[in-house]
Amino acid sequence: MTWLNPQDNDDSALQRAMSSVASAVADPSRLSMLCALMDGRAWTATELSMVAEIAPSTASGHLTRLLNDGLVLCLSQGRHRYYRLAGQEIASLVENLMGVAMQPRLSPRTRPPVHLRYARTCYDHLAGELAVGIYAFMLNHGWISEEGDALTSRGREQFLRLGIHPDTSSRRKACCPCLDWSERRFHLAGAAGAALLRLFIDKGWLQNTAGYRHLMVTTSGRTAFKRLFAIDPPAPGAEPRR
Repeated sequence: MTWLNPQDNDDSALQRAMSSVASAVADPSRLSMLCALMDGRAWTATELSMVAEIAPSTASGHLTRLLNDGLVLCLSQGRHRYYRLAGQEIASLVENLMGVAMQPRLSPRTRPPVHLRYARTCYDHLAGELAVGIYAFMLNHGWISEEGDALTSRGREQFLRLGIHPDTSSRRKACCPCLDWSERRFHLAGAAGAALLRLFIDKGWLQNTAGYRHLMVTTSGRTAFKRLFAIDPPAPGAEPRR
């Protein structure tokens, strides 16, 4: 794993560590695997090899590199081994890399893939135009602090009304702003953001497909998001309005 030695924390050590992580992410096959893991699930090496369109034996070598650099974790369950992102900071790294890659070079307008623009997973929370709209609503109605790093008393009350009970035993930050790479505005991350996404899926307001990051707003979801957050999502199957 690429960590700095406590006895060797000079600039050259930091540069070597950064270079190693950057090199691990730079390979197209490894990047495909990391992007697949952005849906928050744990994947087998075989599944990841299919996503990257490489042989399972080749995928094994790439996964070893990602493990050594601390980008993924390996979980064993019976005879099977599953891989997942090492944490939210890795998801943020991949999401930010997407944002940089999507920056316009010749045109002032960014054109992210249509199916990812409106609603998608960002590791364990909601991202896209819908998520940005919900964040803006919560900010304007005093659910979250101006910095987006804490739920207000009103926000905690509203979360309880939605049926979300905060886990006070968790060491994870309650909420934090996450810059959305397609919208260039903030959406909600942290424990509160993860709880919201779970609620939306459990209620059937959003539907996901295993192995894909994009989410579809259902008919009941359109009604709920308009009622709760004053957002009018496009009809299922319709292209997001821009």
